[in-house]
Formats: sequence, structure tokens, C-alpha cells
Amino acid sequence: MLVYILLIMLMAALPSPIHAADPTPQITVGTQEVGLSVGYLLPHRLTQDHTTKQQGVAFMPSWMMTLSDPIGNSWYQGQVSVGAEMVYIQFQEPFVTHGVGFAPKIKYTFVALDRIRPYAEFAGGPFWTDLAGKIPEESGQFNFVLMAGFGFSYFLTDQAALNAGYRFNHISNGGTQYPNLGLNASLPYGGFSFYF
Repeated sequence: MLVYILLIMLMAALPSPIHAADPTPQITVGTQEVGLSVGYLLPHRLTQDHTTKQQGVAFMPSWMMTLSDPIGNSWYQGQVSVGAEMVYIQFQEPFVTHGVGFAPKIKYTFVALDRIRPYAEFAGGPFWTDLAGKIPEESGQFNFVLMAGFGFSYFLTDQAALNAGYRFNHISNGGTQYPNLGLNASLPYGGFSFYF
């Protein structure tokens, strides 16, 4: 519900047809991006030992910096960005529990389509959760989160964009405790970014 409210508020800020004719946004080396994404975690039980149907709301504020000018000269032309993201998940099932983490992040943004910019991203880092001991897949509070996915940004102006995408999430303790089955989930999300 919160995602829809945020998107409706941002849709009110859509550019007029005059703005739609503006030149393509120019993201240069050193451009910083600050964003907020909100999604909903949906479980994947990959083996018969994965029995928990964990799900819940995820909040992901992020910061990134563009490291390259556009690379290539075809459909794959794009730019590399690096940064970091905080991840907060409130698990709703099977218990109301919480998880919070910090993940360094890398993103490749395709720039050939002007205001619509597809991207691929990868992030991973430490993650703390109080699921330990409550479900068979988690034995410790200290874990790691790995996230890989794709999405697209639609630039409303040269400095603001709406984002939507999909991530595959994996949470496990990296073999520091046993059992270590881990949790796997899909995470569709939406959000917005500002560039400066």
C-alpha cells in the first residue's frame, strides 16, 4: 500500500509534454544518486528442507556514485555506479520479526533508451535478524544478504527518476553456524531516486 501511495505522489510530479521533449538526462562521472525503494519479500522454497514461508515488507535507502562515462556504442552502452544500501525487512510470516543489513552495491545502467534506463545490480553484505531459533533455516542472528536483480528507471526530470525492479534475495550465515539452509526470496520493488 505504501508503495502505491509513493508512486501516486510521484506521478503527480510527472513532467508536462514540454518537459518530455527535453534532451536526454546527462549523468556524468561523479554524479551521486540517493534513492529509496520499497518492496515485498515473497518466499522461494528451493528444497524440501526449506519449510518456512517468510515474507514481509522491505525498505531500502541507498546512495551511489557514477564511476564511468558511457561504455560501448550499441544497445549495451551503459555506465557503472557503486555505492551502498541499507536493507530493513519486517518479516510478517511465520512470525513478526525483523532484519537489518548493510550492503555495498554495484549497478550497470543501460543508457541507449534516453529517459528509460534499464539496469542490472548486485549487492551483498552483513545482515542481522531475530529469526534465529524460530525457524529451521536460520541458526544465528548474524547473517549475510546477497541480492541480484534488474530494473529500470524512468527519468521525470534530469535529476529525478522513478524506479521499478526485481531482486532475488538470499539470506544465510555463510557457514558460521549450523544448520545453514538459508532463506531465498523474490523481491519486487518500486521507488525513486534523485541525482546531483
